[in-house]
Amino acid sequence: MKRDAASQSMDSALEEAICKLAWLNFARARGDVDSCAALLSELKVLLTRIPSLPPSFEKTPNAVEELKIARAIYENAVILSLKIKDREALERNCCQLKEFYIDTCGMIPPSPDEYPFLGLNLLRLLAENRIAEFHTELELLPLEALNHPCIKYVVELELSLMEGAYNRLINALQAVPHETYVYLMDLLAETVRDEVAECSVEAYDYLPISVAKKMLMFTSDQEHLEYISEEQSEWEIKNCSVHFDMAKPKPHMNLPSFKLFKQALSYARELEQIL
Repeated sequence: MKRDAASQSMDSALEEAICKLAWLNFARARGDVDSCAALLSELKVLLTRIPSLPPSFEKTPNAVEELKIARAIYENAVILSLKIKDREALERNCCQLKEFYIDTCGMIPPSPDEYPFLGLNLLRLLAENRIAEFHTELELLPLEALNHPCIKYVVELELSLMEGAYNRLINALQAVPHETYVYLMDLLAETVRDEVAECSVEAYDYLPISVAKKMLMFTSDQEHLEYISEEQSEWEIKNCSVHFDMAKPKPHMNLPSFKLFKQALSYARELEQIL
């Protein structure tokens, strides 16, 4: 009797998950973000009632179907976190989804979106400039994954970034292989832009506005000027050029801490002579 009751409870949880997942897909198709968020919260709570999921992986009669449903729920969770631009939720959902891709290998059929989502996780690390973690995740992928267009796209992005071939990055922004990559490509562009801005300050005293705009990957003067106004307040625009003088780091000799350190060394030398 107890087994039958437990079995019925698991069956009801699975049926409820299937129903709510259908509503989630419907809400996502309509672009109803609020309904998606509410349904995902309910579904994640519901998944805690299903013992066949990681880390326990109990062999229940409906284990295969339950694992497939749970995987689809987390794929939706990744998409929602992208839509609402929640980077913390994106990282959390990517990690949970990756567990279903790796740990359930051979237990359930592979998801058709597995490599696009694994590529998305790589792109997330690249956009956040977490290069060491990027390479760690890349090494964990199976060899066949490296030939997938989504994975190859991100690997080539990283190569372009390391080589400083920002023109290739600009072209790549216009040719994303999967719709879910758009938000992270914008984030990557911001990361690269900040790197270029920092290097420009070190390398130049000033640049013509048109050259600076091209280097910073802006397509319009307005976006370029807004970036300088909001993100680089120490830059100055004069005589049709962007001047970096105010943003350059001050010499260490002018720092009060350096003067105090120098003075302390002087006192130490004098004390040594006295003793």
